[in-house]
Amino acid sequence: MSGETYLTLQGRVGGDVQFKQVNGGHALASFRIGSTARTLDRAKGIWIDRPTTWFTVECWRTLAQNVADSVGRGDPVVVHGRLKTTEWTEDGEPRSRTVIEALSVGHDLTRGTTSFSKTPPSAAGSPPSSPDDEMRDLSHRAESSGEQSAADDPPFVAQEAA
Repeated sequence: MSGETYLTLQGRVGGDVQFKQVNGGHALASFRIGSTARTLDRAKGIWIDRPTTWFTVECWRTLAQNVADSVGRGDPVVVHGRLKTTEWTEDGEPRSRTVIEALSVGHDLTRGTTSFSKTPPSAAGSPPSSPDDEMRDLSHRAESSGEQSAADDPPFVAQEAA
């Protein structure tokens, strides 16, 4: 997994979640998230909004369905995922698009409350549906190819400062 960039961001959903089935029935949900940094103007004693940065978020499989069922326009969310760039040629011109491929999405509980309903387990033989399932799948594929996977990395342990 070297060379991948992971990030976590918080913001508000900027529009309706778009949901569709692609590539033979895989669920895909996408939405825009706007993140606005705020700074304190100490001279005036007020908070000032800085320009909003917009990101496109893509969610796959079970996460896609759960996001489509749970997240709406204006909701405050926290997204964790990896940057993914797609490149193609259109009318002879090279094009690219960078999105966040979400590993997890949740409501930002610093902004309000929510309730949780567990999704029933998927049928046997279905593709991985959670980040843990993906890690197990990646680990299995790495073992098959003789590579070391990120799932083999030792867990992070916090150390107290001396």
